[in-house]
Amino acid sequence: MQLEPIAWLASAAAVLVTGISKSGLGGALGGLAVPLMSIWISPREAAAVMLPILMLTDLVGIRAWRGKASREDLRLLVPAALLGILAGTLAFGMMSDRVVKGAIGLIAVAFTADRMLRRGKVRPADRPVSGLGARLAGATSGFTSTLAHAGGPPVLAYLLGRGLPRERFVATTVYFFTLINAAKLPFYLALGLFTRDTLLTALFLAPLVPLGVWLGMRILRHIPERPFYLFATAALGLSGVQLLWSALG
Repeated sequence: MQLEPIAWLASAAAVLVTGISKSGLGGALGGLAVPLMSIWISPREAAAVMLPILMLTDLVGIRAWRGKASREDLRLLVPAALLGILAGTLAFGMMSDRVVKGAIGLIAVAFTADRMLRRGKVRPADRPVSGLGARLAGATSGFTSTLAHAGGPPVLAYLLGRGLPRERFVATTVYFFTLINAAKLPFYLALGLFTRDTLLTALFLAPLVPLGVWLGMRILRHIPERPFYLFATAALGLSGVQLLWSALG
């Protein structure tokens, strides 16, 4: 895949941020990679490049959070997410590149607005599981994750409302995305998204995954979250605006 040097740098940064986010911030910024990479390559290629990266990140990250996830939440979130993946696959197969690019741009901008509106809210005390809320969050996450690997915000909104302890919260997101990323693989194969170029690009970026996961663990322990959220959320919003401009142009 022929990419400009700035595109390679942006893709590398996106992979690092994904690893940091998934292992240290609950996947809050996992939607950054596809919108950013889609500025230089098609959204389908960007999604195909990122799925193996995400699956590798899951394998590295899940070892650090073994046994710490909320099983009662996962039992509700995962089946609903599988239905969302099916719906997202059908939508992906019917949409043109321009429509997919616009949809991903809208997702990025909407999630950025959501993060900014939620900034500064105090985490509530631990609340009971909400069956309806979990299923809606899971289905929405499965759909947006299939289109752009941007399934974090719906699940995060639900889990933040639950008020889980921070480690249990992060562990639950790690397990959730490990399962749904694995579930997306046969659908991506059926859509014919993987090519020699996308797989080679993923292979080239893969060595950054352990570094991103390690940095995420360090951030969770030592660095305040707010500065990182502000920077990466702004980057997500800007990439979404760029995609919308490109789709409308």
